[in-house]
Amino acid sequence: MINAKENASEMSNWFSKYEESMEFVLKGTNQPLVRILKTFTTIDLSENKFSRKIPDSIGNLNSLKYLNLSYNSLTGHIPSSLGSVKALESLDLSSNRLNGEIPRKLTMLNFLSALNLSVNDLVGEIPQSGGQFSTFDNSSFIRNSGLCGFPLTKKCKQDPTPPSQESEDSNFVDGFSWRPVVLGYGCGFVIGVLIGCFLMECGSPKWLLQPIFGIQ
Repeated sequence: MINAKENASEMSNWFSKYEESMEFVLKGTNQPLVRILKTFTTIDLSENKFSRKIPDSIGNLNSLKYLNLSYNSLTGHIPSSLGSVKALESLDLSSNRLNGEIPRKLTMLNFLSALNLSVNDLVGEIPQSGGQFSTFDNSSFIRNSGLCGFPLTKKCKQDPTPPSQESEDSNFVDGFSWRPVVLGYGCGFVIGVLIGCFLMECGSPKWLLQPIFGIQ
């Protein structure tokens, strides 16, 4: 396990070449830190004054099981490379200023049993995989005003889907009224009967039949 002092401000100094020497305690022995070894299983850099982004190179720590970067001033997105740390069991990035969406690759961490992303500026829908990532409750995500979806009570706004052709046809049939058609046929029938009765009473006057049937 490593524990940092407050004499560093950028996370990139921890996961790449170092510009200044730092000391860490390993099994009770103070040792200078030149580079983070890939064999570290636990890193706790919480409650420091780290700022800026979490470097993508953090995904190279293949043996890492526990990572705590809480209570700093980290900004930027959560690196999707964290999804490559397959052994990760506990991840705490709470109480920072991280923004953007939660990387979907985090749902690939099948051994992750503890997660805390609360108190940040994360946005978007919480990714769901049906696996281990879906077992965390709302305490893992609270106080991110832009987050939505399960397990939070805030629902995500769904984009309205355009109506299908079948739906449009159904709406046309539903909105169509047969009353004018029935009235039209009824009026035509009545007028036809009246004309028929008139012809039967008066014969077949040429002045009426001539323009209709062309009778001379």
